[in-house]
Amino acid sequence: MIVEIIQIKKFFPLIYEYVFNKVLDQQDLKLSKKLITSYKKRLEKEILDRSMKLRMPQNKFAEIIDNNNELINLKQALKKLEAETEPHS
Repeated sequence: MIVEIIQIKKFFPLIYEYVFNKVLDQQDLKLSKKLITSYKKRLEKEILDRSMKLRMPQNKFAEIIDNNNELINLKQALKKLEAETEPHS
């Protein structure tokens, strides 16, 4: 009986630690996703604002946004975060 209680006490902290870490990981992923999305929107707005100041045609600044390496990297990072935050079956 005493051995069983000791084993249970040893087992439960691991479960709580795992759940706590998992929750923190999910919170970190959500925060990262939020920050990257916010930065991506600011960068797109900056490109748009500068293009409008230069009076560039709309198709040109759309092309700049589509081909911007930093925006491409941000989109890829968001896709990876989406894949990690999806519930695993």
